[in-house]
Amino acid sequence: MFNEANAVENLVRDLLTKMGWDYVSAGKLPRQVGDVLVEEHVIAALVKLNPAIATEPRWADDVIYKLRAIIQSARGMGVVGSNEELSKWIRNEKTLPLGDDGEHVSVKLIDFDNIKNNQFVITTQYIFKAGQERRADIVLLVNGIPLVVGEAKTPVRPAISWVDGAIQLEEYQHSIPELFVPNMFCFATEGKAYRVGSIKLPIETWQPWRNTEDDIFTQLEEVKNSVIRMLKPEVILELLKDFTLYSTTKGGQKIKIMCRYQQYEAAKQIVQRVTDGRIKKGLIWHFQGSGKSLLMVYAAIQLRHSPRLKNPTVLVVVDRIDLNSQISGTFNASSVPNVVITDSREELQRLLQQDTRKIIITTIFKFAEADGILNDRNNIIVLVDEAHRTQEGDLGKKMREALPNAFLFGLTGTPINTRDRNTFWAFGAEEDANGYLNKYSFEQSIKDKATLPIYFEPRPVELHINKKLIDESFEWMAQESNLSYGDKAELSDQAAKFGVLAKSPDRIKKVCQDITQHFKQRVQPNNFKGQIVVFDREACHLYKQEIDKYMLPEESAVVMTLRMTDPDEWKQKYSLTDDEQGRLLDRFRDPNDPLKLLIVTAKLLTGFDAPIDQVMYLDKPMKDHTLLQAICRVNRPYPKKDHGLVVDYLGIFDNVAEALNFDVEEMKTVISNIEMLKLELPSAMEKCLAHFAGVNREIDGYEGLLAAQECLKTDKERDTFAADYSYLSRHWEAISPDSFLDPYEKDYKWLSQIYQSIKPPSGNGKLIWHALGGKTLQLIHENVTVQTIRDDLETLIMDADILEHISENEASKKAKKLAVKIEWRLHVHVDDPRFQELGERLEKLKEMHYKNVIHSIEFLKKLLEIARETVQLERETEALPVDDTKEALTKLFLECKVETTPVIVEKVVNDIDEVVRYTRFDGWQWTITGEKEIQKALRKTLLKYKLHKEQELFDRAYAYIREHY
Repeated sequence: MFNEANAVENLVRDLLTKMGWDYVSAGKLPRQVGDVLVEEHVIAALVKLNPAIATEPRWADDVIYKLRAIIQSARGMGVVGSNEELSKWIRNEKTLPLGDDGEHVSVKLIDFDNIKNNQFVITTQYIFKAGQERRADIVLLVNGIPLVVGEAKTPVRPAISWVDGAIQLEEYQHSIPELFVPNMFCFATEGKAYRVGSIKLPIETWQPWRNTEDDIFTQLEEVKNSVIRMLKPEVILELLKDFTLYSTTKGGQKIKIMCRYQQYEAAKQIVQRVTDGRIKKGLIWHFQGSGKSLLMVYAAIQLRHSPRLKNPTVLVVVDRIDLNSQISGTFNASSVPNVVITDSREELQRLLQQDTRKIIITTIFKFAEADGILNDRNNIIVLVDEAHRTQEGDLGKKMREALPNAFLFGLTGTPINTRDRNTFWAFGAEEDANGYLNKYSFEQSIKDKATLPIYFEPRPVELHINKKLIDESFEWMAQESNLSYGDKAELSDQAAKFGVLAKSPDRIKKVCQDITQHFKQRVQPNNFKGQIVVFDREACHLYKQEIDKYMLPEESAVVMTLRMTDPDEWKQKYSLTDDEQGRLLDRFRDPNDPLKLLIVTAKLLTGFDAPIDQVMYLDKPMKDHTLLQAICRVNRPYPKKDHGLVVDYLGIFDNVAEALNFDVEEMKTVISNIEMLKLELPSAMEKCLAHFAGVNREIDGYEGLLAAQECLKTDKERDTFAADYSYLSRHWEAISPDSFLDPYEKDYKWLSQIYQSIKPPSGNGKLIWHALGGKTLQLIHENVTVQTIRDDLETLIMDADILEHISENEASKKAKKLAVKIEWRLHVHVDDPRFQELGERLEKLKEMHYKNVIHSIEFLKKLLEIARETVQLERETEALPVDDTKEALTKLFLECKVETTPVIVEKVVNDIDEVVRYTRFDGWQWTITGEKEIQKALRKTLLKYKLHKEQELFDRAYAYIREHY
């Protein structure tokens, strides 16, 4: 049999032992379960790496005390803050007065220069207890410090995935944060995929670890290659020393940034090229949204730290003010030292002429007035962002003349097309295959889930502007009117301009009506937001006026650059300082803020990052790089978002190859047409329905639901259906509410109910068992009566004595119905860990029943216990109203009664109801007298039928009465 230990955990362990890690079982490590560090190993490293501590060992104890204090602070200052503080010690950035005259010197915990001076240990089943006890599957320790924690899951259950391991690690970070204070990163794998994430990183942004030049492997080969690449001792130390960053969100929250493999790879290549000194340039293409800003941070830090480069100057060059703000914000938020942002051309020239040795952020335009050589050192490294735009004309030439011996690296987020050969000339080295030093393509980005595919949707043809037809009509009009050449030219300038056509009042009205209707139907139900891109600044104003007729004014905002000559009305409405714009964009990113749509023409089309942005309404002619950069605003991952959407009002995408003048095959992986999804939907629907061959989908209620569930008896069958349904639902969510779906709606509703009814309440297997989309839920709630599986659980609790008289077959049927009812109630509280625990118990119980480990009557007894606990929890959680207590037990009995149930049992139940109804009073449960009276009445009733000695029957009946009367 294969399981997580022998097929996954052991694979990782054996791979690491071959790469230089020593395996030590957790029981043999010299530590207590309450210790985060293996302190004996830490002290040994301190003595070995610090001569002063070797001479005076008491200093080692002082260091241990300081490390313990930081670890214990996790619950007070937060695990990320404590992690950042401890990382300074681990990276040898802290000092103690260990010098001859008491001067401060660095304390070494790890030797980054000589890897052999360190102890690398892998252990498994690492128990840690701090109030709560948890057991980590795999832990990697360097010099006694647990730097990496991994979780392995079973490889043979389709619905169990790396996500389940990541969820477990997320829970550990909450329940035992102390263990993660020294943590570099965590990894999770089920033997098919390998994903990594830093502490507190949302699970949807965990990432693989690959190589940009290799094919993507499958199954165990994928895991094996990832482990070999990432968990080598030398790579672990590199990541710790040069690729560990902390940042602060605009809301003030401290976060730890996880390096992506393409950033690690490209940054190392830049540093290696500069260090070698032979090739003076390189071109890096990393697709939009894959983290170029952080790549520059990693590269700049390493270049500045490299002793071989003798204190270099790193120049980060951008081409727009808004990009300048984004790049500088990334450096500043990451607390990178020695960064200076140039505010003027004069300041840039002064910094370069004065031989400033820092990281300088500037724009290409500040070289405009450079005259001759500003600095001819050869340890100046220039990183040019969006290289395809910044190097055209005199500006790029002037920069090269000013820095004749500098290294030049161009970074671009878009592919290079046939008209961009000058970009290859400027940055592409002849020695690099295909002209790129490093390439991270569309396809890799989407496969890694670093970015999402983009669907485009053409809108009604009558909203398009056929410029060719207009030009032809204009010529005909001019000829018919016998216009002079001068009159014709003047009229042409005024009337035939594209902007005039795009901004005609009738067209704006129709477009805005269509936008608001589309947004409310397609985007708003899923709680996403969007941008409207219009022809020019005047159009921003016109569209805002029209949009306000169909949405609340606070639901949209204009973001544009204002000029001195603009109308006062614009200045009053749309004038924003940098701080005000920043706050506006933060509101846009906030899912709880009413701001839903941004109206723009040039701003926010590059460098703007808002993952909640799913849709771009495109009503401005664009092409090539500009178009690709703009539409990629919607490709950022976000919870429950599986694609970005571009709604095309100009027919720009009628010819994708022409609009995006790049390699068509590559473009197919980033741009998808909604029409293609429509072609795929029928086969996806058939594949789902094939799971239920012979089932009559016209039967409503439990009979139909249970018949469908009979087709999905095993975990494997349910997981396979879940995967097929997930594929179908993603298509449905993208296409809806198109009338194309009408013929499929009834079957889709039916399938959605089945999916929801068998979904694991515990949330296990979240990779496959996804949450239903907003439009699917809306469809169910509006058109389907789901209440058939929403029976009140208070009517589900039966006395065990009654169950003994229910036949095995009847018990099996009733158990299935009961399971459905319980599961539905558990789904309502899916995020509550108490209900999750009940869900997990329910799943284990069902599995035992499916495997015939327990018979149906026993199964039903245990189900009743879970049902009772569920009701009790719901009462605590929501203070649910209790049903009318009159004859509650009788009604319960009648629901469970079968032909073979003895008549005497019915009499017992009736008498209990009658006696309790007349004996009880409000609040009786909380008085000694009340409890005694009810117990006395119950025993008297049981005595009447010679059942007074059945203590278990008495206990269960009394527990039921106390809960429900």
